Amino acid sequence: MSHVKLFAATVKWYGIKTLQKPDVARRVFFRGQRYVSSGTSEPFLSGSNSNYVEEMYYAWLENPQSVHKSWDLFFRNANAGQTYDPQLPDQLERKASFLQSHGLAQTPGKAEKLVEDHLAVQSLIRAYQIRGHHVAQLDPLGILDADLDSFVPSDLITTIDKLGFYGLHESDLDKVFQLPTTTFIGGNENSLSLREIIKRLENTYCQHIGLEFMFINDVEQCQWIRQKFETPGVMKFTNEEKRTLLARLVRSMRGRLNVLANVIRKELEQIFCQFDPKLEAADEGSGDVKYHLGMYHERINRATNKKITLSLMANPSHLEAVDPVVQGKTKAEQFYRGDTAGKKVMSILLHGDAAFAGQGVVYETFHLSDLPSYTTNGTIHVVVNNQIGFTTDPRMARSSPYPTDVARVVNAPIFHVNADDPEAVMYVCSVAAEWRNTFNKDVVVDLVCYRRRGHNEMDEPMFTQPLMYKQIHKQVPVLKKYADKLIADGTVTLQEFEEEIAKYDRICEEAYTRSKDNKILHIKHWLDSPWPGFFNVDGEPKSMSCPPTGISEDLLTHIGNVASSVPVKDFKIHAGLSRILRARLEMTKNRVVDWALAEYMAFGSFLKEGIHVRLSGQDVERGTFSHRHHVLHDQEVDKRTCVPMNHLWEQQAPYTVCNSSLSEYGVLGFELGFAMASPNALVCWEAQFGDFHNTAQCIIDQFISSGQAKWVRHNGIVLLLPHGMEGMGPEHSSARPERFLQMSNDDSDAYPEFSKQFEVSQLYECNWIVVNCSTPANYFHVLRRQILLPFRKPLIILTPKSLLRHPEAKSSFDEMVSGTTFQRVIPENGLAAQAPHEVKRVIFCTGKVYYDLVKERKNQDLEKQVAITRLEQISPFPFDLLKEELDKYPDADLVWCQEEHKNSGYYDYVKPRFRTIVNHTRPIWYVGREPAAAAATGNKNTHLVSLRRFLDTAFNLEAFEGKTF
Repeated sequence: MSHVKLFAATVKWYGIKTLQKPDVARRVFFRGQRYVSSGTSEPFLSGSNSNYVEEMYYAWLENPQSVHKSWDLFFRNANAGQTYDPQLPDQLERKASFLQSHGLAQTPGKAEKLVEDHLAVQSLIRAYQIRGHHVAQLDPLGILDADLDSFVPSDLITTIDKLGFYGLHESDLDKVFQLPTTTFIGGNENSLSLREIIKRLENTYCQHIGLEFMFINDVEQCQWIRQKFETPGVMKFTNEEKRTLLARLVRSMRGRLNVLANVIRKELEQIFCQFDPKLEAADEGSGDVKYHLGMYHERINRATNKKITLSLMANPSHLEAVDPVVQGKTKAEQFYRGDTAGKKVMSILLHGDAAFAGQGVVYETFHLSDLPSYTTNGTIHVVVNNQIGFTTDPRMARSSPYPTDVARVVNAPIFHVNADDPEAVMYVCSVAAEWRNTFNKDVVVDLVCYRRRGHNEMDEPMFTQPLMYKQIHKQVPVLKKYADKLIADGTVTLQEFEEEIAKYDRICEEAYTRSKDNKILHIKHWLDSPWPGFFNVDGEPKSMSCPPTGISEDLLTHIGNVASSVPVKDFKIHAGLSRILRARLEMTKNRVVDWALAEYMAFGSFLKEGIHVRLSGQDVERGTFSHRHHVLHDQEVDKRTCVPMNHLWEQQAPYTVCNSSLSEYGVLGFELGFAMASPNALVCWEAQFGDFHNTAQCIIDQFISSGQAKWVRHNGIVLLLPHGMEGMGPEHSSARPERFLQMSNDDSDAYPEFSKQFEVSQLYECNWIVVNCSTPANYFHVLRRQILLPFRKPLIILTPKSLLRHPEAKSSFDEMVSGTTFQRVIPENGLAAQAPHEVKRVIFCTGKVYYDLVKERKNQDLEKQVAITRLEQISPFPFDLLKEELDKYPDADLVWCQEEHKNSGYYDYVKPRFRTIVNHTRPIWYVGREPAAAAATGNKNTHLVSLRRFLDTAFNLEAFEGKTF
């Protein structure tokens, strides 16, 4: 290999004067020895003179101090002897005559200067590409830097500074330099004068657009961005495009409702209606302020003449909380359309600068962006950066230079743009859309702007930002600024501009007049996720009833057999898993199910009916407690898996089971959004342990609990929350059922009227359903009921841990076959029920504690004196069934027993409702653990002692004698 190739391939990595960190490995030979160098794959000086290199080499051999230190470093590393890669670029050879063409083949000093200058120019170009955004003119107010980094790149400030930094001089400004392939500033030219190079770099990187992309480790993507912004003349608009842009600015100057009015195209009269305090709401629920409402609209894209459906998601004031919800809905829309590449559906997220930097859910959402079961194939993030967070200065609101720095974690390019330059904004957004379509990756547009008024209509910003707002009050509005520019260059006339303003004023006035005719406010007109046809059959409302939830025995048997098999040939599973599958097969033959098999039966039955099932959460594929095993792993072939659920029938709905990232807030929000897209899907999120849902409390409080009341939006998401006091510590025990019950909207003091469809009517009126099933069969039924109901409500299931393998926690096929249904209450069916007037105590309970109570009752031989009734559906409260139980045992003590502490669990919820049933004539006594700050103990002995204590109390038939209530 010639020395000239060696020089051209490696000199850039060790650099003359300035070196850049490499990003692609390269290997070359030197004098028969192997030499490895990690370097960029982007050549910038592709040729030299072999004689010159040899002279330099021999001079170095005689005296290493006689050559430049960069040559010394180069030759020392080359002589170290490393590895060789024959894939060295051929283009290096093509330009080997460059020095010869300048007559420098035999003048090492001049040749070295020429090489050094070219390397310096390359470093200068790269400096602009990396750090040009630091000196870009991004702040329309001109009083702050867009970034908070105190470092100012001295090599980019003045011409003299930058030339001196790279060893260049003013005399070099008119010299012509060959351009590297890592820049497109030359257009069709291969070389430019240094003066022109700097001018074009300044225009690209230091004006109203600041680009952050050089951290991306994909060369093709970097080159793509360079070409889009560096190519001369790329940001040119036709006069027609400029006039259209001006007209859009006229319409958008109305402020916060701009997205609704001009992007989604919500009818203006409906927007104006929201400002009339006298309008009566036609829909049930609380409603929400106009700025939080969503919208679903189909409109024509005038550029393509194609229909496009836009959905603006309703959102709470909790900033950024809606981010994962949007992503989940986008994923669902893609899924149902078979849009695996994201070419039919995409998401745009609108952020504020302070929230984008401050809210952790932004980071969680970004980290879902490239996960197989969560990716939406790229999102465009638009940050409205008004350089203030309510009253907080950016310098007090974030530690990072930009509010957008979080996007770097997923290699998303960040385009900062001065929002007072509408053409720059339009171009940047166009490139962002093209980036997403080309690479299916996230991209961020940072609109650096200002907030003309306060945070809200009543706010006075001069209290806290006096200097900023003095400047804002002087600031010429962007509409006038752009109009003046177009008038000055003759694109529009002043008369045309004034006519455009008058035209839109007339449109608004007419819409406002029409809005006064509206007497009723319909929140349902603001739905972001309508389900056409779901609530009606042949134009009539669905019947408020729920069919039986059982299925045929043949279907149970078939699903059980598949659940016990490996439906893929030559697939080796773990020996321990083989035992689990054999046990499942044995249960199927014996017509019984445990918890895992009951879940399999419910999911599988839906797939046959064409209902998509999606189960998401941490470790859900295997199950936290190693009970589920819905994904089998080949023990001999890496990444080879099998999902038997997808092999039940040839024609079936798909089953999606996916381990999530270690996130609750982001992932629960994502699944909530997925459930919004269609009512014909069972979407489940499982917490690793029930109490971990509290890191997603914002999604639960602002969306799941109150979403229907605020936005008339049904949602059938299912939360599976492992729960149970088993001495495992405060953090792995309680799913905090008291929090869900406290937010339930049924009235504890209102005694309902019992109708034929009381169960379904009660479910329809509630904001969510809370259950704690004690049998696998009831778990099966409540999942089935979730889809068979004629409406959708969130379902909160407190799922078991120890009951997953409890020998008594099994159900017969007889409890699941056709005609059977979910039991809201499971009454006593033993000896006590046969002679109810002899019963001295009725213990009401829910969940796992039932098995402790049954065992203790048998040990104390109290099966005739004590009845035990299980409350399976806790909310809405089954007043009708519990009244039957209370009437059956008129002379018995009434006890509520729970394993949770008294200040948690269910007691505070059930007590007033029991008293309402008996009209406050009989007490409902509490038996359970004492109040405590921690949810559970971490000491096994303490756990057992407290269990023993409340079991003794539960069966001490004299415990409450003489006590008043």
